[in-house]
Amino acid sequence: MNSEPSTVDLFSLRGRTALVTGARTGIGRGVALGLAAAGANLVLLGRNDDLDEVAGQATALGAEVTTLAVDLADPAAIEPALAPVLADHRIDVLVNNAGVIHRGDAAEVDLADWRRVLAVNLDSVFVLCQLVGRQMLDRGAGKIVTIASVLSFQGGVRVSGYTASKHAVAGLTKALTTEWAPHGIQVNAIAPGYIDTNNTAPLKGDPDREPGIRARIPAGRWGVPADLVGAAVFLCSAASDYVNGHVLVVDGGWLAR
Repeated sequence: MNSEPSTVDLFSLRGRTALVTGARTGIGRGVALGLAAAGANLVLLGRNDDLDEVAGQATALGAEVTTLAVDLADPAAIEPALAPVLADHRIDVLVNNAGVIHRGDAAEVDLADWRRVLAVNLDSVFVLCQLVGRQMLDRGAGKIVTIASVLSFQGGVRVSGYTASKHAVAGLTKALTTEWAPHGIQVNAIAPGYIDTNNTAPLKGDPDREPGIRARIPAGRWGVPADLVGAAVFLCSAASDYVNGHVLVVDGGWLAR
């Protein structure tokens, strides 16, 4: 008898619970529903408590769903809000997706705007990794996936705080890997290219910049959240059990040009 797992089993998330931040719209919503379709139960975290629509869609896919409202711009609020969830749920997968962008010339960016971007995109990621990671360390297993960006490798235009935060996320992914891989925890990241979401709407609607962006993408189009689902399921499943500290680029070929 062949004892090797089937391909379907390798990518299955049945019996696992995934916590996804920024789950109401965009990439977070797409990934959450993709994980639900692969069999995962969900804890959906959003800034507001208007998660009913995505929760209903996940439930229709067979997932058990818990929702949680936390403003990640206040990292100190995360632990008291998350503690009851961690007491009641075994979190097998953490997807740090929530992120914000502030656009402005670097010489003119207000420090408060800089700090808000870093608080959401980096500080909250670290706090969530700590809180969920402790549970995973006790268990000796877990998957952590953070949404990085092609701006983890490039400079961007008028998004200094966002770029700094995404470079830091790539570094944090590798730092946590060196500590936690020996304990059965895989920490990785996905670096999307230009994806059509609320965050990128100003660029998508810019008649001067949008054609140049699209022309540089070898795939010839902007991505959509569904383009990230395969990468997310891979990094959240047993199929990636020997993938550690990797930043998986999903960009239509942007960085190759």
